[in-house]
Amino acid sequence: MIRRIVSFILILNAIIFAQNLQLHYEASGEREYFVSTLEMFKPDQYGSTFWFVDMEYAAPGVRGVSLSYWEIARAFTLPVNNLSATIQYNDGVANFGSLGQVWLVGLNYYLDLGFVALPVDVLYRAAQGADSPDFQVTATWFVPLMDGNIEFSGFLDFWSQDEFGSDQKQYVLLSEPQIWYNANEHLSVGTEIEISNNFVFGADGIQALPTIGLRWTF
Repeated sequence: MIRRIVSFILILNAIIFAQNLQLHYEASGEREYFVSTLEMFKPDQYGSTFWFVDMEYAAPGVRGVSLSYWEIARAFTLPVNNLSATIQYNDGVANFGSLGQVWLVGLNYYLDLGFVALPVDVLYRAAQGADSPDFQVTATWFVPLMDGNIEFSGFLDFWSQDEFGSDQKQYVLLSEPQIWYNANEHLSVGTEIEISNNFVFGADGIQALPTIGLRWTF
């Protein structure tokens, strides 16, 4: 559901994905509904701005919007090789109420491993209603294959948060690897798997939830 493709686009100096619209069908058990994502990335002389909006269409009856979530991130280039400062804001609402505001601030380091570039965010995380601050680490990747006809991309988040019904902290893992086949410069067909632990409320153990998706790049 929730994706952070905020850093991996920086890997491609010659290609700028200004914006794209994705439509995914959740095809796992009770999660049989559509999810749309609209995202935009815009670089400038000071850094870059990225935002996205997710909507789930699982409301009873007409299958209208049951959840809306958005993130915005601003990166500021620092006078140090491969290092940027970033500030981010997350928020959302669902049919059961607010998802809660989250502010994040920290550093992004562009880690070049040769076979893959791996931008990594190390963040201070302040969530609405939390008893104390938390941390978050985010890694993103983008690997073009077969002369760019295939893309392997995604992110991995690891963060701490208050454990529900306890005064302890719990650790959340969320990753959303995607594989896309680019039919042409605009249309792509692919899949995403949401892999998580302690992210889906009430779930026990690691979850792996696949989707079937279409993407239109503007």
